Amino acid sequence: MVAKALLAFLAMPGIVAFAVPVCWLLAEDRTGVVQPFGLAPLILGCLGLGWCVRDFHVRGKGTLAPWSPPANLVVVGLYRHTRNPMYVAVTLILLGWAVSFGLPGLYGYAAVVAVAFHLRVVLGEEPWLAAKHGAQWHEYARRVPRWFW
Repeated sequence: MVAKALLAFLAMPGIVAFAVPVCWLLAEDRTGVVQPFGLAPLILGCLGLGWCVRDFHVRGKGTLAPWSPPANLVVVGLYRHTRNPMYVAVTLILLGWAVSFGLPGLYGYAAVVAVAFHLRVVLGEEPWLAAKHGAQWHEYARRVPRWFW
């Protein structure tokens, strides 16, 4: 299970939140931080993402990958405040890259990824969770906002 979780992390947020921005920065020859306060959302997002991956593994008995989803509905940790803390964390990481390195294209990339996350949640994940977890999902969705509002 640990190997599956690691593979899922590398294949999913590892590419979106780290590989793409780092390659972009290297392609643009941007290796110096221009706004150090941008490191705060980057670090906060990394911590949040790690916490969520751990909760998926420990409490959910699965991974963040669609091929090995959690068997149990995860409603602990950051999932008490938003139904999608992993997506929030990745978006924070992307905004942290954009602010830290002052690269306008990374802001656009963050926006496109955030919209894609929203569509994935609304059109795919939430209907699947409702079908899989029934009343437990509906009660959770009633109590906890999709994002923060």
